[in-house]
Amino acid sequence: MNGGGPLSGLKVIELAHIMAGPACGMMLADMGADVIKVEKPDGDDSRRFLPPDIEGESAAYMMMNRNKRGIALNLKDADAVEVLRTLLDSADVVIENYRHDTMERLGLGYETLRQSNPQLVYCAISGFGRTGPYAERGGFDLIAQGMSGLMSITGEGPGRPPVKPGAPIADITAGFLAALGCVAAYSHAQATGEGQMVDTSLFEAGISLTYWQSAIAFATGTAPGALGSAHPLNAPYQSFRTRDGWINIGAANQRNWQRLLDVIGAPELQNDPRFGTNADRMTHLADLVPILEELLQRRDTQDWLRRMEEAGLPAGPVLNVSEMHRDPQALARDMIVETEHPAAGPVKTIGLPIKFGDTPGGITRPAPTLGQHGREVLGEYGYSEDSIAGLIRSGAIIVR
Repeated sequence: MNGGGPLSGLKVIELAHIMAGPACGMMLADMGADVIKVEKPDGDDSRRFLPPDIEGESAAYMMMNRNKRGIALNLKDADAVEVLRTLLDSADVVIENYRHDTMERLGLGYETLRQSNPQLVYCAISGFGRTGPYAERGGFDLIAQGMSGLMSITGEGPGRPPVKPGAPIADITAGFLAALGCVAAYSHAQATGEGQMVDTSLFEAGISLTYWQSAIAFATGTAPGALGSAHPLNAPYQSFRTRDGWINIGAANQRNWQRLLDVIGAPELQNDPRFGTNADRMTHLADLVPILEELLQRRDTQDWLRRMEEAGLPAGPVLNVSEMHRDPQALARDMIVETEHPAAGPVKTIGLPIKFGDTPGGITRPAPTLGQHGREVLGEYGYSEDSIAGLIRSGAIIVR
């Protein structure tokens, strides 16, 4: 089991695949919960997201499923369903992102499970939530990003094709929201003895990321569009070309605007009526950007970064993912961690982005191979060696 972490002792059963549900389970496991991932006989679909692989093991699967123990059950077999029921009867939390009625058809829906385990927190992650006209629809990150408005505010501007953010942010955000919901509901269950349903979706996760743009639309009646790297409410706050690349500059208030003018040597802009206030700069952003870029292209990125840091002006480079992995701050914050996988060997993963002063979480084990912990887990739940062997022979449980 995971040692340490603020959620040490929390028992979680993860019935989830690919990303949103596994992201939820990953966050709980990284904070110390004992997360048992239950897979189908051929494994989570992300095991087949190849390439890339490390010694035949899917890099995508290993990223999302570190810190978990794994068993594989054939839920078409009645004995496997009974094994799962045994696990759920003493769980604190169950996470699932199956189709709407899958658990009910197995006889393991929330209303059934709460009869034997009234403190159970049942977390359902879906495309659109458990209620409403879209409740029966399946959901994918791309679809949620489009329907939540995110793709309308991403990209370079009018007349350009729709663009989604490079990361599957509806999936990941839904997983993180679900983890927050699980912790909140578990806290309530500890205080009252009453569990509850936690219901979130990719669609709602995407909507929750439109706070600024929704505020603009509510206030003006007009939906804002894509602005590239620029901010919808502050300027200058975006990427700019330098002599050898790009730099992000956050001169989003008057003090930082003055610092920027001092660093780039453009005091004349201070008295330009087009740029006097943030509202002026937003109105005349199309005039401002080329003026700043002409000045910024006189020096290299690192030269500007040094000068801006000395001036106290928020700025940073635009790193690619591999450069980020080597960044000294990412390394100092333990955001790049290595585990030893039984099949793949040394595997790097992303660390826990939340630091706890007294109960530190972290990455203590690699992702499981398919069915790796089947015997171990069933033994903990009272199954004898003979009964486990029988379940393996019948195909109810898969151990490889």
